[in-house]
Amino acid sequence: MSLASGPEGSPNEAKPIRIALVHDWLTGMRGGEYVLEAIAEMFPRSDLFTLIAIPGKLSPILTTLKRHTSWLQKIPGAEKRYRSFLPLMPRTIESFDLSEFDLIISTSHCVAKGVKKRPDAVHITYIFAPMRYMWDRFDEYFGKGKASLPVRLGAAAFRGGMQRWDREVSQPDRIDAIVTLSHFIAERIQQFYGRKSAVVYPFADLSRFELPRRAGRNYLMVGAFAPYKRVDLAIEVFNELKLPLLIVGGGQDEARLKKMAGPTVEFLGSLSNAAIADLYSKCRAFVFPGVEDFGITPLEAMASGAPVIALKQGGAVETVTSKTGIFFEEQTVEGLRAAVLEMERRHQDFDPLVCREQASHFTKERFQHEFYAEIARAWQAAGKSLPLLEIRIQSGWSVLARNGSGGATVLGVRN
Repeated sequence: MSLASGPEGSPNEAKPIRIALVHDWLTGMRGGEYVLEAIAEMFPRSDLFTLIAIPGKLSPILTTLKRHTSWLQKIPGAEKRYRSFLPLMPRTIESFDLSEFDLIISTSHCVAKGVKKRPDAVHITYIFAPMRYMWDRFDEYFGKGKASLPVRLGAAAFRGGMQRWDREVSQPDRIDAIVTLSHFIAERIQQFYGRKSAVVYPFADLSRFELPRRAGRNYLMVGAFAPYKRVDLAIEVFNELKLPLLIVGGGQDEARLKKMAGPTVEFLGSLSNAAIADLYSKCRAFVFPGVEDFGITPLEAMASGAPVIALKQGGAVETVTSKTGIFFEEQTVEGLRAAVLEMERRHQDFDPLVCREQASHFTKERFQHEFYAEIARAWQAAGKSLPLLEIRIQSGWSVLARNGSGGATVLGVRN
């Protein structure tokens, strides 16, 4: 895709496109933040808007962007307390002034997609999930036994207002196009917002998982201890079977889960990427018992040559196959137990090369190529000049090329 130069008034002489990236909060580098980073690579001269950004917790690429944060940034201990301000986040995200920006790209699982735009600007959002704790997973976060009585009552009181706001800001007058990470979440977006969305799968950094496969007896879980992850279910099953389970990560349910664990379940806390890659290469299988929006960790396991035990719901059915893992139908002790026992019998049937091949479809380059296509589609649908957008992304890839990151051929744009 080339750009023709021309006389005065041609796209090359037009005012440069100003681009804003918007993300809910930046308190660490997890799956959503790596997606944001991949987009920032495409548009390295963008401004970045977020409710809160914790110094030292961002990747080098994200630190190079001009950042704009909210009043939450000034709250003492905000890194641990920001979720308490959820009822105030809708108005806070709307307070950002994006009137100077022509293209807005939000990456959202909470309120980032609710930013206001200029009427002639284009807003495309990549939704990781609708606000799950206000919609279909409310009881998992605020049900009996999940939170204190005052928190539960407060959440119930503002749930309806949050849902109305979430639905209103997701309409075409605020968001020109919606992209999401799985067909599972696309169905939720249609259900809650009444909008169709394109699916562009996220990615795993496959280069981290090239160690030789040396499977042992240990099973493995990696991730945050959010209620919907169902770490508790895995602990119950492995306690009963007396099989070794290693758990990497931490989170809100950590104290309760550690009390549940028997002698064969070991909590390893937060580990380096290298240490996690080593565990993937040595585990008998990766355990994934929750209903996930997509699920990066099964990709990481398969990239390491390890098979996956997964609940046959959510995003896992779009990444794991019968050749790379075992599904269980019901999210119960009986269901997971049967799958683990089957893996004990059949673990040698899973070819590490087949697992790695399945993971190889989910690369960052493929994500960037497909996501740019959706941006270009929305830009053109709004009556905008595609050559202007091409100029903007060309300049971005030129910066990456000078920094040794490459990438210019990913989108078919040549320098």
